Amino acid sequence: MAEFAGFPVAARPEELGFDSARLGRLDDYMAGMVEAGRVAGVTTLILRHGKVAAFRTHGSPVLGGEAALSPDAIFRIYSMTKPIAATAMMILFEEGRWVLDDPVTKFIPEFAYLKVCAGVGPDGEMILEDAKRSPTLREVMSHTAGFGYGLFPDYHPLERAYFAEGIARPDGPDAFIAKVAAQPLMFQPGTEWFYSIASGLLGVIVSRISGQSFGDFLQDRIFGPLGMVDTGFQTGAVKAGRLVTFYQDDARGGLKEVTEVLNAPINPFIDPPPFEDGGGGLISTISDYARFAQMILNRGELDGARILAPVTVELMSTNVIPEAVLATSHPLRLLPFNPAFGFGLGFSVLNDPRRMGSVEGRGTLAWGGMGGTWFWIDPENDLVFVGLIQRLADPISGEFRARARTFTYAALTRPEL
Repeated sequence: MAEFAGFPVAARPEELGFDSARLGRLDDYMAGMVEAGRVAGVTTLILRHGKVAAFRTHGSPVLGGEAALSPDAIFRIYSMTKPIAATAMMILFEEGRWVLDDPVTKFIPEFAYLKVCAGVGPDGEMILEDAKRSPTLREVMSHTAGFGYGLFPDYHPLERAYFAEGIARPDGPDAFIAKVAAQPLMFQPGTEWFYSIASGLLGVIVSRISGQSFGDFLQDRIFGPLGMVDTGFQTGAVKAGRLVTFYQDDARGGLKEVTEVLNAPINPFIDPPPFEDGGGGLISTISDYARFAQMILNRGELDGARILAPVTVELMSTNVIPEAVLATSHPLRLLPFNPAFGFGLGFSVLNDPRRMGSVEGRGTLAWGGMGGTWFWIDPENDLVFVGLIQRLADPISGEFRARARTFTYAALTRPEL
């Protein structure tokens, strides 16, 4: 049987419960978006029962290019780094090196005197109060600790401060920690959810606990064992030509190449970065990320490599946002959290998909990246989907994610197989 990324390839999608004609809608949509110039290229992969149901590439690594997008094209996966950073933390959790309710100050004592934004004054200044306690690692891992990001500088003065200080693009781990420590929290720990630099903190904590650089730890404990040969914080000179070009909307309905991210020059990823960012620093391929996702779906193991115990994956897959936070809405949230949809330790968690108007299976884990990439892991249907484009996150990249879900599950006509 043919293989891709180490997975057997089904002779026909019907063997895995899919209708080939209906699955063609996914390909038609992706090909149409390339044809319309909405993306330079796109690659999608569906795994079911550990086998390849569908793998397709469309377009080119550069807009309008003649060369076809290669199956081993390298993408900036940005925030799809976060579940990998969370997995690194849980490896150390299993070794008894930390527990969920440890204060973050146990590993980052520089945060001992954090303040909290209690409101905004008439001139837009933050009104500060003392933090009632240190955020816990549970809260750091679930974005309920109160840290900012700098992605939304128009919405809150703390976000403006993060953006102005370049906190998400630091010169190194020590500078990163110092800059975060100099800012208040957006809210008292555990009282709200806000997308943050928290996963960057996880990389620092992993390094401090393990005594290794974050990149070396990931290579030794995750990438190497899983055979993720093209995932890391740099391509190096040899692989640099496989990194696809990154685009954004040019405000005229077309695309232009991205030259800056978060007010800093875009990282070409050829050389080692000054900061190995657990929040968004990795590059990867569709085959590599599929191997990581399948490991999670397999409850911590792939091809004999045991990364986590099943109960640890179950813990990561369980909502940890407090019920009081889920029961309220807030305009600054990235996602519509409610009792049917929460966040675990590194992933969003879809607890009641039909109540959410969603077609995935119960317990689906998911996340995406600023470069338009996305994935989900559906344990109920034993399914993994990975989609990679290179378009700065916007409504069009959001459309890719929504249509991929619709077309995938509309094609799964025999889920009992």
